[in-house]
Amino acid sequence: MKRSAGLLSRLLLVVCVLASPTLFAQALDTQIQQLFPKATRIEPKQDNPPVHSVYQLDELLGYAFESTDYSNLQGFSGKPIRLLIGMDTEGVLVGVTVLEHHEPVFLHGLGEQSLFDFVEQYRNTSIGKPIVVGGQSAAGASDSVTRIDGVSKATVSVVILNETVLLSALGVARKLLEGFASGSLATAKTDLYEPLDWTQLLESGYLQHWTISRDEVEQALGPLDRYLEIKAGSDAPFSDLYFAYLNAPSIGRNLLGEAGFAKLNEELKPNEQAVLVLSSGMYHHVPGDFVPATAPSRLVLMQNDHAIELHDMNFNNGAVMEMLDIPLDGFEANVFRIKAHNAFNPAEPAGLRLNVNLRRNPLVESNTHFMRDFQLDRDLFDIEKAQIAAEPTPIWLRMWQERWWQTGLLGLSLLVLTCVFIWQHRISSHSRGFHLFRAGFLLFTLAFVGLYAQGQLSVVNIFTMFLALGKDFDIRVFLMDPVIFVLWSFTFVSLFIWGRGVFCGWLCPFGALQEMLGWVAKRLRIRQWKVSDRLHLRLQWLKYLILIGLVPVAFYSLTLAERLAEVEPFKTSITLFFVRSWPFVLYAVILLGLGLFVHKFYCRYVCPLGAGLAMLGRFHLFSWLKRIDACGQPCQHCKNHCEIGAIKRDGGIDYDECIQCLECIVILNNDDQCVATISARKKAEKAGRHPGSELIATDAMEPTPASSAGLVGGTGIHVQHQQG
Repeated sequence: MKRSAGLLSRLLLVVCVLASPTLFAQALDTQIQQLFPKATRIEPKQDNPPVHSVYQLDELLGYAFESTDYSNLQGFSGKPIRLLIGMDTEGVLVGVTVLEHHEPVFLHGLGEQSLFDFVEQYRNTSIGKPIVVGGQSAAGASDSVTRIDGVSKATVSVVILNETVLLSALGVARKLLEGFASGSLATAKTDLYEPLDWTQLLESGYLQHWTISRDEVEQALGPLDRYLEIKAGSDAPFSDLYFAYLNAPSIGRNLLGEAGFAKLNEELKPNEQAVLVLSSGMYHHVPGDFVPATAPSRLVLMQNDHAIELHDMNFNNGAVMEMLDIPLDGFEANVFRIKAHNAFNPAEPAGLRLNVNLRRNPLVESNTHFMRDFQLDRDLFDIEKAQIAAEPTPIWLRMWQERWWQTGLLGLSLLVLTCVFIWQHRISSHSRGFHLFRAGFLLFTLAFVGLYAQGQLSVVNIFTMFLALGKDFDIRVFLMDPVIFVLWSFTFVSLFIWGRGVFCGWLCPFGALQEMLGWVAKRLRIRQWKVSDRLHLRLQWLKYLILIGLVPVAFYSLTLAERLAEVEPFKTSITLFFVRSWPFVLYAVILLGLGLFVHKFYCRYVCPLGAGLAMLGRFHLFSWLKRIDACGQPCQHCKNHCEIGAIKRDGGIDYDECIQCLECIVILNNDDQCVATISARKKAEKAGRHPGSELIATDAMEPTPASSAGLVGGTGIHVQHQQG
């Protein structure tokens, strides 16, 4: 019922937009009424800030506002996700409604219900805490952030939606709600510096010292001896902490030194701030398994009753103590970043909170927290009235930071693949080792690139790129998914070096899945259907006809083109792993089933992505698949062994169809496989028994003209008779 009501209200809204502004306003009021069921009066949208005030009689219930008035973030489709957001007077979201979106994964994949279920999680959620999509709550940090479940296969879209909600809601709250307004801003006076030693910093209050005793913790959690993290017999304080605000030169420069303070200011982004925290004792400010460059679970900065996340800077590669000239031993230190969008005001009262989470056993935990309030000297700062809040870290950059290891592993694999292609003749001379490497790489492509990292390229990627180049190009849209961006960039460059085969033969997850099915067919001894050369040449044109049909549709409507691009089974098999309605699953299974009888049937005859890459790959610089005189004249061994059908009868390579599996190079570079080499050896052995003639084998022969460009390594065999 909820789904039907949501779809009906959205349809009504679209109809009203097309009909008249008055009807549109009435439809929007209906949507707002659903967010505020008790509302008796909805005010027209005011200008500054653009919100609808919602009342029950004369009592203000809250505000309703559209996300596009506050955020211009583009979704994965390249267009903003338009939301209607309701928020009460305490900063609690009463609901979020999707008014309009163009996200392909919901429109043509998972279905919109998964999107509606996701936004339902915002109901009754306070924006007083950071709202984070996905991940697991760290120990002791459950009350410092609010985590909502993501949507598998749609990570980018829901992260963008979450950022849109936060930017919009905080924009309204800081202007209209008490306790959210930034108040006066304070920036450290850069020209104010006084040399101070450790003791003087403590006496002036610039450096804060906070000791939490064992008795204090036991009053809250009971005897500490029963907790696993506490060493029996220890007489150290529970936690001994020092912390300092580093942006002020009289503090940061004295603690870090001239070079360290300069380095800190280089690493901080505009309007960002930093604090130093040191600790020793039974319970440090970060756990022993703390990951550098992440947010600590035990430490939170508080101001105006709102939690402000701290982010480890991994300053000096984590060796902060080496930079400090201080009289302390046994302490560990971190420098934490306060991001600009948190609007932390160092001249106003604040507090440092230590979350304590101790385990009695692996199943039972006890939690509490301790707070230390502090106030810095206002004379250290220039204080001004609040300006427009700085924008947070770009979402595309956060996506790269969050997926750094996936991107790094993909980049390493692409480097390895590049080396294989550069030294292909040397590597392919080891036949068994090469085949094992190729099998392992294809498994990596399917399991990691495709199923895990969701790096399956699509013909839609080509359409999106060319459409973006023509109008409103914004590279940030493509940077939203780092895995797709890296893979597409490498594929695009490799097209003009080696042609389409690098992607189609090595980096396409669906292609890898088809090849593995070919292995299964061989193991089961499934009889292969022989496609004649004439029929093969005709069927090749089918994928080009499909591509030609999709191109004009894409320029007319990218949404319609995305629907028609379902001719690709990639989304069903790789992105959604067959969790989809039965017609799509049946279609994908049929194509894969055909691949059991005709090697890589889909790649050879249906794939519009392969057709598009082949057209771009026509301009490749090198033809690195070496040929010799015997190839095709008369030897047909490579042609018969080429399962993709990319070797012509005359021995030449059809690079538009070749998937660069390098099997022909393996044959050529192995003396026990190349027919020409075997024949030359037999003739040489025979000539040794007949002194009337001498057979000379030389490697000085030039390759055929069609394959002479860009050769590396290899041996051309030329056989000639010379009279004795």
